[in-house]
Amino acid sequence: MAEPRDAATDVEKVRVELAALYRLVAIHGWADAIYTHISARVPGTEDRFLINPYGLYFDEITASSLIEVDAHGTICQETPYRVNPAGFTIHSAIHSARADAHFVMHLHTRDGIGVAAQEHGLLPLSQHALIVLPRLALHAYEGIALDHAERARLVEDLGDKHLMLLRNHGTLALGSSAAACWNAMYYLERACSIQIAALSGGLAHARLAPMAAQETVAQQISKGTSAELAWPGALRMLDRLCPDYVN
Repeated sequence: MAEPRDAATDVEKVRVELAALYRLVAIHGWADAIYTHISARVPGTEDRFLINPYGLYFDEITASSLIEVDAHGTICQETPYRVNPAGFTIHSAIHSARADAHFVMHLHTRDGIGVAAQEHGLLPLSQHALIVLPRLALHAYEGIALDHAERARLVEDLGDKHLMLLRNHGTLALGSSAAACWNAMYYLERACSIQIAALSGGLAHARLAPMAAQETVAQQISKGTSAELAWPGALRMLDRLCPDYVN
């Protein structure tokens, strides 16, 4: 017989994994000062989420500093911090619309915004891009995400995809686990960085992957990814570099 699950233990595990995501983003140089967000659904709830305190840098965030909010962005715990309303507009929309969106990550990286600002978007220039493209959606820029009416359009554009380029704005990934969310964003950001490098000599000199190869990769990734295998290694790296994230 299976042991009964401890809800408090589940919540603490999600807090630690979410703090780990913030530290990984900081280590990879993908943070944007105190801006952008990564969120997680609180286990056992449909309308409670964890998100970063507005004002902390990503390399400062710990499991206990994360803030629990409801679907309206109302803080549900005692904390000296507040939550960025623009960030929660995007995250609340995706969490509410997608049952599989247990973790949602949104970034403003140089290369991610660079590709999102290119008319052709992400091109099939690398193996990383071929892995990303079948799961990638696009959303037009509408300004700083303060208008809740944008949420419906964001969700419609996302559809059943797990990755998104927000035009002139940045990148977004969702996952049913911290591992899946991290792996998806890692590949998208790498694909964007490779594209910026490949196009430094101009689009006319870049070689796109053959269509047959694109179709082959799409079939190969439909069988799954190595996200859960890579995640423990990422946590081991954090244990070496910044073990305080679990506090």
